[in-house]
Amino acid sequence: MSSSDTLTALPRRTAGWSLLWSELSVLFRRWRTWALLAALAAVPILIAVAVRITGGSSSGRGPTFLDQITANGLFVGFTALVVCVPLFLPLTVGVVAGDTIAGEASHGTLRYLVIAPAGRVRLLAVKYAGAAAFCLVAALVVILAGSVIGAILFPIGPVTLLSGTVVSVGEAFLRLLYIAAFVTVSLLGLCAIGLFFSTLTDVPVGAMAATIVLSVVSQVLDQLPQLDALHPWLFSHYWFGFADLLRDPISWDSLGSNALLQLGYFAVFGALAVGRFTTKDILS
Repeated sequence: MSSSDTLTALPRRTAGWSLLWSELSVLFRRWRTWALLAALAAVPILIAVAVRITGGSSSGRGPTFLDQITANGLFVGFTALVVCVPLFLPLTVGVVAGDTIAGEASHGTLRYLVIAPAGRVRLLAVKYAGAAAFCLVAALVVILAGSVIGAILFPIGPVTLLSGTVVSVGEAFLRLLYIAAFVTVSLLGLCAIGLFFSTLTDVPVGAMAATIVLSVVSQVLDQLPQLDALHPWLFSHYWFGFADLLRDPISWDSLGSNALLQLGYFAVFGALAVGRFTTKDILS
């Protein structure tokens, strides 16, 4: 590479990193983002308060781990994740991912971003990275809110895993962080789908709705035994695979299969988003 090419590449790299930090800063300063995170935090709080008021008697009904909350407050975080994974987390991620490009277009700022030194492909990468960061923060918010309210309302102690092994509080909380990473990976395919839908329209609500509806459709199809052959290809198929992280020893098979599946969705819908966005008429 010549010296002139090097000098040209450096500002583009700098612009890409600057754009990423700007995207994260804008995303996590928005009132809407904080409202979405507050709604997620409210889920474990409501679960804990309801169990506290009722004394924890569920007669075997309700989400997994619900009966164990009164004995150990750490199970609030586990229960909240079981509740949030199928609906609340995909809903919030759909809102953020669907707004990535369409939101800029609706505000009239997209044309200024695409003429920046970062370029269109880097802009897409930055938008996707921002949505992925939200996935991680959202999962951590559910876990942290559940752990805090669980510690306030219930006793905290060693946790009995699904395999029957008893682990310390520190080990149990570490397992919760592992689960947060698993859930984050699980939502990366949905992020790519939302990014693609966002390149198709200038109306953010349309991209958000399409992303959320597709997540619901995927889960419905995953429940139909007649479509067993299709199940391993659905991006939501391994969403509850984090139960393997609650065994001793930890089984990493679900994590590997889930990561490979999400990588496939990222590759397909990422390529579609790049193809659509790089040919889209934005400046006219």
